[in-house]
Amino acid sequence: MPVVHQHGPCSPLAGKREKAPSHAEILAADQRRVEYIHRRVSETTGRVRPKRAAAPAVHLQPGAPSTAATPASASPYAKSANLPASSGRALGTGNYVVTIGLGTPSARFTVVFDTGSDTTWVQCQPCVAYCYRQKEPLFSPAKSSTYANISCSSSYCDDLYVSGCDGGHCLYAVQYGDGSQTVGFYAQDTLKLSYDVVKEFRFGCGEKNRGLFGRSAGLMGLGRGKTSLTVQAYDKYGGVFAYCLPATPSGTTGFLDLGPGAPAANARLTPMLTDNGPTFYYVGLTGIKVGGHLLPIPEAVFSAAGALVDSGTVITRLPPSAYEPLRSAFARGMDALGYRKAPAFSILDTCYDLTGYQGSVALPAVSLVFKGGACLDACLAFAANDDDAGVAIIGNTQQKTYGVLHDLGRKVVGFVPGAC
Repeated sequence: MPVVHQHGPCSPLAGKREKAPSHAEILAADQRRVEYIHRRVSETTGRVRPKRAAAPAVHLQPGAPSTAATPASASPYAKSANLPASSGRALGTGNYVVTIGLGTPSARFTVVFDTGSDTTWVQCQPCVAYCYRQKEPLFSPAKSSTYANISCSSSYCDDLYVSGCDGGHCLYAVQYGDGSQTVGFYAQDTLKLSYDVVKEFRFGCGEKNRGLFGRSAGLMGLGRGKTSLTVQAYDKYGGVFAYCLPATPSGTTGFLDLGPGAPAANARLTPMLTDNGPTFYYVGLTGIKVGGHLLPIPEAVFSAAGALVDSGTVITRLPPSAYEPLRSAFARGMDALGYRKAPAFSILDTCYDLTGYQGSVALPAVSLVFKGGACLDACLAFAANDDDAGVAIIGNTQQKTYGVLHDLGRKVVGFVPGAC
């Protein structure tokens, strides 16, 4: 699946651009997402999660009656589905997007893909309360011959993080950290990923949606939970996917590939810590290097809070006890190179004025070190969590141009330099 930047020339939205979010808006939304992830980590590792919720105050309209299920494919693992991936800034979102097909006949939708979410959803007709403006027409369940609502009595309804019931039909609700939300019917239909088909794919048919989704049609959840594409299509793709985020909004295209394959020879692998909690992709961050030298940060600083890799967080967050030595070491390196400091900006407190410099600029090399010896040569910027108890998050700025592999079966996460 090709991954493209929403603002790039290869984006399906080229020529129909939404106003790109400002840097301040992206950083503010990023901070709210981080706070949401910290809350979710706390909830899912320390408390019982919410289950059935009362039906929303606004009565929703089922898109189509439940129908007899078509047997899901039990074929061996397929070769990868390849989707182009791009930045979503042209659609007014700071995340990354791919185009999928849904329904029979298949209709195309541009959706954000997110490793920090499980439930996939799209905006659906009828919008009984509100829907935000999106690029493509809303999904119409009535036009799909393979659409079916999930029953409240189905075990699939219990898989949702928050669920409800209306007229015998299962409801889903997702509240994101920035205040965005989606509510609607939990349903199933045929999902098309490039030339691949996933039958009876369960997703949210959103009839009450609002928030910072730009003009995307919804979201594809690639987390580790039961409702995610990764888990639902495990028999087809083996719980394996990889993506590469392009370095710039224009001129390059990334990818989202689903399905197994031998890791590249230069893949840097680290264990996926599946016992740390659901949904997120936890890894063992053990150290940080600056200029090739390992900083004197006790490994316990990282292990106490834990760390995860997230496609939807922009700026990497570190425990203060790790961030402060990194900031100091980087500042010393920049001072030695003669660069001028600049005022802090939003959550970023280590800024420099590079006005007048031409071409490539020499910077102190920063690397994140993981269990098993894997390293991620990181771009700036970083920020500190409020305290050392908050989980570290490896954001997408550090992931750009890397092939980021997730393999649930082998329980590994990998980084392949120069993949896009």
